[in-house]
Amino acid sequence: MFATLLVAILSGIQVAFALGAVGIVFGCIGHMAGVFLISDFGFVPQRIYGVMQNTTLIAVPLFIFMGITLERSGIAADLLQSMERVFWNFRGGLPISLILVGALLAASTGIVGATVVTMGVLSLPTIIKRGYPKELACGAIAASGTLGQIIPPSIVLILIASMMNIAVADLFAAALIPGGMLVALYIVFCFLKQPSAKSTFKEEPNLSGKKGVLPDLLKSVLPPLSLIAIVLGTILGGMASPTEAAACGAVGAVVLALLKRKLTTEKVRKIASQTTAITSMVFTLLIGAQFFGVVFRGLDGEELIANFLFAFGSNQSVILLVIMLMLFVLGFFLDFLEICFIVIPIIAPILVGELGINPVWLAILIAMNLQTSFLTPPFGFALFYLKGVAPAEISSLDIYRGVIPFIAIQLGVLFLVWAFPQLALWLPALLFPQ
Repeated sequence: MFATLLVAILSGIQVAFALGAVGIVFGCIGHMAGVFLISDFGFVPQRIYGVMQNTTLIAVPLFIFMGITLERSGIAADLLQSMERVFWNFRGGLPISLILVGALLAASTGIVGATVVTMGVLSLPTIIKRGYPKELACGAIAASGTLGQIIPPSIVLILIASMMNIAVADLFAAALIPGGMLVALYIVFCFLKQPSAKSTFKEEPNLSGKKGVLPDLLKSVLPPLSLIAIVLGTILGGMASPTEAAACGAVGAVVLALLKRKLTTEKVRKIASQTTAITSMVFTLLIGAQFFGVVFRGLDGEELIANFLFAFGSNQSVILLVIMLMLFVLGFFLDFLEICFIVIPIIAPILVGELGINPVWLAILIAMNLQTSFLTPPFGFALFYLKGVAPAEISSLDIYRGVIPFIAIQLGVLFLVWAFPQLALWLPALLFPQ
């Protein structure tokens, strides 16, 4: 089943339909072989309705709507221009400004494609013109764009929480420290990698704060920070569910766009259309995964996977290492959503139910591992997004070379969270004591 699914995906068939078709075909083969009952397909509608009735998942389209609205309201452009003026004369200043903007956009929009494309269009030509290495510029943009996968409110965290029956608030709290560590280490790398490179502003920006830089910075930073505070604050403070907070965030994004006078009827139509398309893709994947999952379990696939894993012994660390390596390799070929819907429902019951691994800690390890799938060639989506908007002098090799140190940083932080589980578990325990 897995081999057929991989061939189908790599041949260009839409993943959702490949999942469903492979499930149906192998269900029929299993029925003819006498090892699967066609009547088991009757479980599929129940599982689909279970997805539809999951109120937590309503947060997904709301957060998507919020992110697209903020992206189209010009918030990224304002942030980039303001941060650039502040960091123009710092050592590694412009790459550092990209990392900070990426972190803010991750916490306010969470849409990797929009973040990478926006920063690539607005900053990549300028940062190269000012003497920074092409590899560093490309790596900083691609890596900072992927922060939306781990910094809340992250859609992948919501989906993982739903599939593993974890409270979204616990997972959001658990992701804050690892996400902050990634941002800090990205900044340290950019600082150490690049000596001072001055801007080519015709006039040096006024850094005194009396006029110019500070007002612009506050004007561009305060709106997304306020929205982040409302959304995450209400969730982590226990005042609202993730769905309620997402609704507040969606309304807040519309208000910010109105205040910036960037919301037109045509823009609203495009925002709604794009939100519908992305949401439909996510939930169609969920439906396809139900067919695949029912047949996989009906053919005793979970038992096969469990036996394979326990062949490495009963050591929790060894089995977890095998799983993490498998997810990392799959990230070279599959999108994070595909890995989520195919692999997590299979491995989570084994790791949590049979090995007793803390589900919140496991979910953070998986999310951080999946984050690397955006940067690992040949199918790293952040690489495709950046190449699509990069100037002609930027080659694919420049982009690949640029992301390698950032992949190493991601894997390093993943190892630290593995070695010290309290990096992920301390804050949820503090905010939500049992």
